[in-house]
Amino acid sequence: MPFTTEEFQDACRQLDNPDVSEFEFFVEYMDVKIYRKYNEESGLYEYITFGTIDVKPEICHQVYIDLDYRKKWDSYVKALYEVTEGDRKGIYWNCNFPFPMSNRDYIFERESQEFDLDGRHVFVTLGRSAEFSSVPEKSGVIRVDDFKQSLAITANGDTGSKAFMHYYDNPKGMIPTWLINWAAKTGVPGFLQNMTDACKGYPEYLEKKKQKEGR
Repeated sequence: MPFTTEEFQDACRQLDNPDVSEFEFFVEYMDVKIYRKYNEESGLYEYITFGTIDVKPEICHQVYIDLDYRKKWDSYVKALYEVTEGDRKGIYWNCNFPFPMSNRDYIFERESQEFDLDGRHVFVTLGRSAEFSSVPEKSGVIRVDDFKQSLAITANGDTGSKAFMHYYDNPKGMIPTWLINWAAKTGVPGFLQNMTDACKGYPEYLEKKKQKEGR
């Protein structure tokens, strides 16, 4: 099922006025605030993250969707690749979890679009769990089949980016609540720092890749 125009437009709207009326403030890191909302059905939280980071929006967007580069800078990636099934395309991601927990893997659809709104260029990427029969569940790895994410990025009026993200997944298994909270409080700031560093190193990565392919 394709993403709707409304879903993309909603992510754009959230850039300027994030709707956190049903969310509680969770943590702030650098210039990014994180809010969360309890999901009664799963007993887990969904998160809204918004703020600014000191990288250009076009680079931030490209780093986010570049799977090969992600494997180089994100230590949580065990496997990450595109999946094609008929006319459908998806992404498979095997995520490293700390011992003694089992790794989790995701299979999801993702789509990116760009918009020009009120004099600004906005990059939007949406993702959600999907079934691909060509990628069956693996022994010893827990399949996450309840995942959704929206990300919108634009310029912050200076040399950096303004971003909004809405995220939820259910990793299943017996993971203590305190561990999930700890991971959210430390993992999200850590990810933001790693991604910022990855963005700053992206031009060099592309140059080296170009030279290697030119040999």
